[in-house]
Amino acid sequence: MSLFPTVVALSDLIDGEEADFFALLTTKEQLTTRDGKPYLRVAFRDQQREVTFPVWADSVHFIDARDNWSAGSFYKLRARYQETSYGPQLEIEKIRAVLPEDAEAGFDPLTFQPRSRFDPEEMFAQLVELAESSIQEQALRDFVLATLEQHKAALLTLPAATRNHHAFVSGWLEHVLSVTRNCQFLADKYSESHADMQPPLNKDLVIAGGILHDIGKLHEIAPGPTGAEYTSAGRLIGHILQGRDIIREIAIQHPLPSDWLLRLEHIIVSHQRLPEWGSPKPPMTPEALLVHYADDVDAKFQIMAEVLREPTAEEMASSRNPLRQPIYRGGD
Repeated sequence: MSLFPTVVALSDLIDGEEADFFALLTTKEQLTTRDGKPYLRVAFRDQQREVTFPVWADSVHFIDARDNWSAGSFYKLRARYQETSYGPQLEIEKIRAVLPEDAEAGFDPLTFQPRSRFDPEEMFAQLVELAESSIQEQALRDFVLATLEQHKAALLTLPAATRNHHAFVSGWLEHVLSVTRNCQFLADKYSESHADMQPPLNKDLVIAGGILHDIGKLHEIAPGPTGAEYTSAGRLIGHILQGRDIIREIAIQHPLPSDWLLRLEHIIVSHQRLPEWGSPKPPMTPEALLVHYADDVDAKFQIMAEVLREPTAEEMASSRNPLRQPIYRGGD
């Protein structure tokens, strides 16, 4: 009988504990010591912990590591976790590549990636409820609900990006739900304060645009072993045009008045506003303008929040972040 029948999480190990666990090999570099001897610098991680350490040339694992270990691949290890003066280390006893049958022991590649703080099923249900309660025009409501339901399985785990903001499992849902709530607030505010505007602000289109503005991410990015990766279509076409393609496909089965469909397409193609950000057209309707800023503020606030979550004693966070500006953290 195995001494280690239960697979545990790497991030749950305490100093000196030996156990079986699954891990993602994120780094493998071949280096040399000052004496010119080769060694490997490797890093294994799960969702909450990464351990970087050397595999020396005299290790029983060196040849296997050099020739067979592959960064971006998953492994099952039996190893001792140690806290040392050089940082966390792993003393590996056994290691092999993950097998299909490891799923029975709880292996799930998505558990090795950062993920939303919120439950994806709950976020999806909240997004559906927003559509049902806020979109008054039945044809548009059915259109949005059909789009969500058709792509539910993918949307539950889809990241919103490969980097910068909401670049984690279920990040699309977290971002889009927040954007749609922003849209709801802005649509209510400006329809009330500009009630005499002609034509009046179409609140239904603002909500629908908030929900669908990033639907093209379904074809632009895909989950990979180390996080979201661009698809070939994502690199060559991008999510904006693919988003328009998706809603045109939905419109075949759930037709909308031609002017509504045109305005919804415009919201999608203009939501990033500038050509250098990917939009071929700027927002040219009130609805598109509100969706753009609802999206923009959520993305930028997420970036700033992530910077401020980083543990540091510095009063001012550096400008080495996606906003490209210093961020004031404050003193004691």
